[in-house]
Amino acid sequence: MVVQLSCGAILGVDAFRVDLEVDYGRQGMPSFVMVGLAEGAVRESRERVLKALQNSSFRIPPGRITVNLAPADRRKEGSAYDLPLALGLLAAAGILPAECLRGWFFAAELSLDGRLKPVPGVLALAMLARSAGAKGFMVAPDNAQEAAMTEGLDVFAPRTLAEAAAFLAGRAELSPVEPVPPGDEDESFLDLADVKGQEKAKRAMEVAAAGAHNLLFIGPPGSGKTMLARRMPGILPPLDREEALEVTKIYSVARMLDGRGLVTKRPFRTPHHSDSSVSIIGGGVPPHPGEVSLAHRGVLFLDELPEFQRQALEVLRQPLEQGRVFISRATYAVSYPADFMLLAAMNPCPCGYSTDPRHECTCSAQAVARYRARLSGPLLDRIDLHVEVPAVSYEDIRSTHAGPSSAEVRERVVRAREIQRERYRGTNCRTNADLSGRMLHEYCRLGREEHEFLGNAVNALALSARAYTRILRVARTIADLEGAAELSLTHIAEAISCRVLDRGQP
Repeated sequence: MVVQLSCGAILGVDAFRVDLEVDYGRQGMPSFVMVGLAEGAVRESRERVLKALQNSSFRIPPGRITVNLAPADRRKEGSAYDLPLALGLLAAAGILPAECLRGWFFAAELSLDGRLKPVPGVLALAMLARSAGAKGFMVAPDNAQEAAMTEGLDVFAPRTLAEAAAFLAGRAELSPVEPVPPGDEDESFLDLADVKGQEKAKRAMEVAAAGAHNLLFIGPPGSGKTMLARRMPGILPPLDREEALEVTKIYSVARMLDGRGLVTKRPFRTPHHSDSSVSIIGGGVPPHPGEVSLAHRGVLFLDELPEFQRQALEVLRQPLEQGRVFISRATYAVSYPADFMLLAAMNPCPCGYSTDPRHECTCSAQAVARYRARLSGPLLDRIDLHVEVPAVSYEDIRSTHAGPSSAEVRERVVRAREIQRERYRGTNCRTNADLSGRMLHEYCRLGREEHEFLGNAVNALALSARAYTRILRVARTIADLEGAAELSLTHIAEAISCRVLDRGQP
């Protein structure tokens, strides 16, 4: 007898349908064969499933068992096929009515005693089940809230294989999982008001947050670069539901959801400078999202930027430009979302003190040149703002004057983002950082004086076309923070002043 069940497999952060077919016969020597490009964990499911059935008081008579995972030309990985395989064996052996499995989607690992265990990527699988019109989706209890985030889909979470079989056969009651409203995640952000001085850097942070622009801090040790960077999450607007689902799906695939429901806080990822290019960009065997994808819709903070491996930095160029990562290897080709805001910090020289008047720089001109050469021109060109963070004076340290708090800055950032949301409604743009081509010229119109001023700056500083584009984007954000409809000389001048590396500084 042949039985077919519906399940799914993960490719990148999305799922595709897999039809699990089980053929069971009593003639010939007993055997168990699995086909359909099943990887190691899938092939090992045979032993887990047979023991789980035995320990759940189900007896499958010896027979010739053939399992096919269709489509047969796409690789299947992981342990999510345990539950559908066990139920398929019960139906093929006549222990469970085959009709009760039709229209259902299944995804769960089985322990040897028959308990259902969680698997990664359940949110993507639930979305697949909903799009396929499934009557229900059966998962492990630890995956229940994650799957229940998918509106319009009934999710059931039996504790054991026996409970699942009894419910499907109509011998037991099981209620759909009620989604728990997303609770407030820890919002105890570090406050920007704690940072003494550095008004120029704080302004740059506000502009970067308002337009989702990339930002580089350059300054001596102890000037507060890292302190400032760690306060960026406190001035960013919260994720909307669409963004939250995107982020949650990535963390689910990466096995980093830890039983949480919807992720509502923007990611802030801080990889170490010793991390490899694979951990930054993603990939590996099996493929997994990298830091750039884990920072999707949030911030990727790279401290001590020149200390990162050159290859690890150069792979950032594609996601910074396209907001997505494409990874192609001999055995797979995947794509991960990676629309993040790059925040980086670096010293001006190897010893760090070339811009600090209180210390003598011990670096030779050649050493400084080699240090700066670790960052390629094309990478720096993709960073909208490079701002000098000078050493903090004693007067600033002792000052009792408190600058604007993170809450105050966040309020201005949210207003600017709302202006952009309304302006770009119905387009592919979310923020000013996405502006390009025709839309850039439509929303960043310049008068004669502004054109002349910007043209002189481009020629004098030998700016690239990409730098010109980014100056216009930043100027548009500065205007939005002021509530101005048109760009002025002041907006353009401030945008140019926030690109110190173009002027050969510091």
